[in-house]
Amino acid sequence: MPHHCRFCSTPLATLVADLGATPWSNSFLEPTEEAIAREQAFPLQVMVCSECLLVQTTETVPADEIFNAEYHYLSSFSTSWLDHSRRYAEKMIDRFNLDGTSQVVEVASNDGYLLQYFAGKNIPVLGVEPAANAAKIAEGRNVPTHVAFFGQITASELAARGIRADLTAANNVLAHVPDIADFVSGFPILLKPDGVATFEFPHLLHTIEGIQFDTIYHEHYSYLSLVAVERIFKACGLHVFDVEELPTHGGSLRIYAQLAGGKRPETAGLAKVRADEAAAGLMRMETYLAFGKRIAAVCEEFRAFLADAKAEGKTVAAYGAAAKGNTFLNVCGLTSDDIAFIVDRNDLKQGKLSPGSHIPIHAPDELAAAKPDYVAILPWNLTEEIVAANDHVRSWGGRFVVAIPEVRVI
Repeated sequence: MPHHCRFCSTPLATLVADLGATPWSNSFLEPTEEAIAREQAFPLQVMVCSECLLVQTTETVPADEIFNAEYHYLSSFSTSWLDHSRRYAEKMIDRFNLDGTSQVVEVASNDGYLLQYFAGKNIPVLGVEPAANAAKIAEGRNVPTHVAFFGQITASELAARGIRADLTAANNVLAHVPDIADFVSGFPILLKPDGVATFEFPHLLHTIEGIQFDTIYHEHYSYLSLVAVERIFKACGLHVFDVEELPTHGGSLRIYAQLAGGKRPETAGLAKVRADEAAAGLMRMETYLAFGKRIAAVCEEFRAFLADAKAEGKTVAAYGAAAKGNTFLNVCGLTSDDIAFIVDRNDLKQGKLSPGSHIPIHAPDELAAAKPDYVAILPWNLTEEIVAANDHVRSWGGRFVVAIPEVRVI
């Protein structure tokens, strides 16, 4: 059955990557035979639209089955992400002169990790978050949160309540929405006439250049370039006027948009990223075809590293039961025979098994108890933070390992 673009409905013909069948990346298991027997796997293929250039998964897993009352990802467990969020708040307050008369709305506000910094400056905030457990934590941080998926209906409900935003933030959520047109079309409804909408997302350019295939998982319906986002936004009533390049998530973009017809001029940064994408070939189908062919070599190199470690009698553990780590483990075909255990700060994941690979997950203090020879860092975008926080690993001669884009022992 042919697949069609989730934005413009053009038939999809160019396969970017086929990662086989994997479970949802955040569907952690109880350590029981019954739970393992019930586990489901779904095709994980990514294609690119030749018309609007949106890179996307071919299968649409229902969002309400992923982002439910027990969603396991909580933003506040990363101290570097909290620092990033605080700096964002300070910058937005200064650039757009936000004060106690302003309204800031974050879509996919998670546990209040970002809005707490605006609220701390007495700026009115509202979070919109579908995961009830994350919303409850946010409320405890004095971040009022509306539990719902965002789109035109939710935006209209908020506007009818008199909530119109001077600033909206949507960080690392644009990729998570199955109906991207409905999602983006909600922002013109919610914004004040002179309001600004910011969005952050991993930049497809870096995904391709860094062979970051582990950022592909079912919860990420789309993989975003500036050229695709500008086309989508224009069709939905928004105009991109500025873009910043960020180091987060292996290389991200922060784009600034206003209502169509807005008066803010386009910046030099916007022109630069447009030129960079053109130079990298993001308008050519050949670029996407070449990406998929480079994935197998990454897995082969890491499996060879594990085989050598085992032959030398070395033990290998992993840090960070992140979604990207679960994609990596499953695509490379790894299990607890290869990696003894994973540690993670998130207590919602501790005591469970990783999806697909069925590797036990423990609290970080298990590292000191087990003293593995190598600790593979699965969320490689947080390498510096993780190494600094776990420097005691070196006290018994342990070393850290990163596998993407190539094996690197630290």
